Amino acid sequence: MKVSDFNYNLPEELIAQTPIQKRDESRLMILDKTNKTIQHKVFKDILDYLKPGDCLVRNNTKVIPARLYGVKEDTGVNVEFLLLNRIDGDIWEVMVHPGRRLKKGVKVSFGNGLLKAEILEQMENGNRKVMFEYKGIFNEILDQIGLMPLPPYIKERLEDKDRYQTVYAKYEGSAAAPTAGLHFTDELLEKIKEKGVEIANVTLHVGIGTFRPVKVENIEDHSMHSEHYYIKQEDADKINNAKRNGGRIISVGTTSCRVLESIADNDGFVKEIEGDTSIFIYPGYTFKCIDCLITNFHLPESTLIMLVSTLAGKDFVMSAYEEAVKEKYRFFSFGDAMFIY
Repeated sequence: MKVSDFNYNLPEELIAQTPIQKRDESRLMILDKTNKTIQHKVFKDILDYLKPGDCLVRNNTKVIPARLYGVKEDTGVNVEFLLLNRIDGDIWEVMVHPGRRLKKGVKVSFGNGLLKAEILEQMENGNRKVMFEYKGIFNEILDQIGLMPLPPYIKERLEDKDRYQTVYAKYEGSAAAPTAGLHFTDELLEKIKEKGVEIANVTLHVGIGTFRPVKVENIEDHSMHSEHYYIKQEDADKINNAKRNGGRIISVGTTSCRVLESIADNDGFVKEIEGDTSIFIYPGYTFKCIDCLITNFHLPESTLIMLVSTLAGKDFVMSAYEEAVKEKYRFFSFGDAMFIY
């Protein structure tokens, strides 16, 4: 199967640059994967498609303001860091720019010295291993001087950085938001619970690799990035109970889906566990745990559009994307949503 099989033409003006005013009033495309039908709704209408006994599984990771602008201490040259993941304590894996100036031993200062860093080594993937020094609490300093690491296709400044967080974001560690969850409000989640739908959490810290293009022609040759996850027993119990009682497992986003499919046994049951996943879901894969998916509209030729195509069928998904372009849906992180059932 070729990467080009997952291409589609997207006019640039359909790439959403800012979030809409009310989270749950984005548009919602409903895909019936059995009957291959499409409906056009508003996100809060999702309530009509959820049933008592279903279990909605969401990713409660929190995006850290991971983009830092600083200067080399010896020359004053401007540099940019993007925090990718904490290796141990104050040692992080960081994407840097400009790379040629940031060799081992170089020291960098951010926020007029509020945060300092030393390059420990260059990693095989071109990123740097970095040791940070500071006084106080690291995350509080990041909140003060860091910027939200918006995807490269968003050019507008984000006025309210909470809009790049889900309302249920809890555990800090992501370099990108699990964007399917951005459409939920506290009020909508309350109505979902009142309907008799169970809500379970997983945590997967989204890496910047989520935006990395597939550079091989045959998708089977693609090497998937790894991301850290965990799930608690109480959440595993909710998922397993829904499964036993005939409820559907509805994944909020591709990140929740990747966790569930990584940890499920052959019968689709899960347990408390922590680990790393580099699962790559593309057509030919058989889902073990999830039945339905809430997701945004993804980049052409991305691993995410491949995952969606696996659940609903490639031809059906690609025709749905063509319809979304025709109907002028908003695409990508701040865009509209799709519900596949």
